[in-house]
Amino acid sequence: MTKKTQFAFVLLLAFGAFAASCGDSNDSSSSAVSVEPASNTMDTVTEEASDEKVGSLSDCPNPIVFQTDWFPEAEHGALYNLTAGDGSIDPESGRFTGALAADPSMTVEIRAGGPFIGFQPTVALMATDPSIFLGYVNSDEAILNYEDFPSTAVMSPFEINPQIIMWDPQTYDISSWDDVKGTGAVINHFGGASYTEFLVGSGIVDESQLDPSYDGGPVRFIAEGGAIIQQGFATQEPYNYENSFADWGKPVEFLLIHDAGYPIYQGPLAILDKDLDAQAESCLHALVPLVQQSAVDFQNDPEATNAAILQAVIDLDTFWQLSAEGMANTVAMMDSLGIVSNGDDDILGNFDLDRVDNVISIIDSKVPSIKVSAGLSASDLVTNRFIDPTIGR
Repeated sequence: MTKKTQFAFVLLLAFGAFAASCGDSNDSSSSAVSVEPASNTMDTVTEEASDEKVGSLSDCPNPIVFQTDWFPEAEHGALYNLTAGDGSIDPESGRFTGALAADPSMTVEIRAGGPFIGFQPTVALMATDPSIFLGYVNSDEAILNYEDFPSTAVMSPFEINPQIIMWDPQTYDISSWDDVKGTGAVINHFGGASYTEFLVGSGIVDESQLDPSYDGGPVRFIAEGGAIIQQGFATQEPYNYENSFADWGKPVEFLLIHDAGYPIYQGPLAILDKDLDAQAESCLHALVPLVQQSAVDFQNDPEATNAAILQAVIDLDTFWQLSAEGMANTVAMMDSLGIVSNGDDDILGNFDLDRVDNVISIIDSKVPSIKVSAGLSASDLVTNRFIDPTIGR
């Protein structure tokens, strides 16, 4: 999943870094949608005054292209569910297409990431491929690339980043982040992961513990009998190690990177600033509420969309494998951990501007590899003006 920087050993990658049929009590099925701008304590920036904003799907590109960061997976349910589980994938390009359930005259195209895009950052790819309308751009990625490729996130399917470190509880007695440094254990992770710099800069781990040789697979963790700590996703690895990897077949425990004090938004949908013109704004006023509702609906009833995602993975026929049981667990974990949730208000998908400002400050002081642009603030990176404040879980 998400998650991805420049990874080696593609055939071993099993990293897994969103979407439900649009409708129910918050029906957004027409091409023209009236949305009141979000105004809540989460958003202290006045955005687009108080007039009702009217958007139209007819102002969206057709197809509407979304660039993800990895193979099809349940974590991307909010997007795949825009088609109500009705679509198919091209195995060569990794592009899933289907009619937009809210308006079948529109086509949704969801593009796989990872090896399908050469593991390049989504925002950099968007700058060279104008057909991509929205892409997953993590907060730290947006900050890193702001000078060259400024972007604005318009909706976040995830409230909490599912990134974790995991360990064998029979080997290490860890109950909180305060215990990690004392183990002295190697932490095996992908190279270029900014959260590892934060962990060192905050004194949570020693730099000597970091080993950026993780290839995404379970081989080393199992071969060393759980002697190492390893990165993963809460929605994937704990289930897989206990239920899918027969050579391990027992529980692992984990801590969320979010809970270490690194509260980036993982996988928010962003548009390049250069593309955010009046027509795009009209599209987003109509489209963003559909994605919000899709995320809600997917969590409530994921079966049809999960079946479509699973079939897409089968059709791709790569090392990346999913199971119906594992995908059901992913949805359950996204629910139980608050990964897909309203956060501190009643709205799904909006941004807490104070949180984003805090992320900027944390990266500026704790992540030396990322140069923060002078004067950068949350309002440069995210917006709530396309959010429908009536949609939540």
